[in-house]
Amino acid sequence: MRRSTREILIKRAFMATAVTSLAVLALIMVFLFMEGLPAFGFVSVKDFLTGMDWYPTDEANPAYGILPLIAASASVTALSSLVAIPLGVMTAVYLAEIASPRVRAVVKPVVEMLASLPSVVIGFFGMVVMAPFLQDYFDIPVGLNLANAALMLAFMSVPTIASVSEDAIYAVPRDLKEASFALGATHLETLLRVTIPASLSGIGTAVILGMSRAIGETMVVLMVAGGAAVIPDSLWSPVRPMPASIAAEMAEAPFRGHHYHALFATAMVLFLVTLSFNILADYISHKHQQTGSASL
Repeated sequence: MRRSTREILIKRAFMATAVTSLAVLALIMVFLFMEGLPAFGFVSVKDFLTGMDWYPTDEANPAYGILPLIAASASVTALSSLVAIPLGVMTAVYLAEIASPRVRAVVKPVVEMLASLPSVVIGFFGMVVMAPFLQDYFDIPVGLNLANAALMLAFMSVPTIASVSEDAIYAVPRDLKEASFALGATHLETLLRVTIPASLSGIGTAVILGMSRAIGETMVVLMVAGGAAVIPDSLWSPVRPMPASIAAEMAEAPFRGHHYHALFATAMVLFLVTLSFNILADYISHKHQQTGSASL
């Protein structure tokens, strides 16, 4: 009887924790939309999303177009993904299938430690080390640009992609690998034709989670992206992604003014984008679980 009562209390405690988390998330979302939707009373949704000019502090003719901010977020995320995805997946494959136990015991904690680095530290590294290097090596006017931000975001995303991808590779049934070896396949052939294809759904989840972190990161892009609200035309263009714009301007925006509501509307767009990424990752993860169950 005591044991059943204890189990009931534990279940209720976990239930209360889950409900509290959902309630807090719901309240944040409600507050975000309450403060962001009034922006569409003075600017249309079309002009807001497709406008080329972002001058919310111009008293004579303010402009609230966030297309340059969206383009900056998309370009930084895409470029960082081009770097982070191959590095993260190859790191996961090496740790799960190639590295010896001794090497893995050293490398894996280092990779996980990189995931715990504060973003402001990575941003500071981009400012004082990477920016002067890019400026001197490529002979460009300024080192705070799209390329610098993408490299720093890739550095942040690699541990997430590597960790989740490694779990997905480990989840591949051992019977599949042994069957491949029994048919005469080499370790490399088994890795390329059996292990990786069988874990693609989990690797896809890792990639989407890494991209989600990159598009929602604030401090790094605020410190190293350059801060120019323009559509980038090269790797060396200064840019201002949506999180950087919100962080840089919110303290200066008059409370419940047009600028204030426009920033919350920008946060709504960012929230919907990251929510879409997470829903897609959850869908791929469940699909991977169902596929794994069917194969077993």
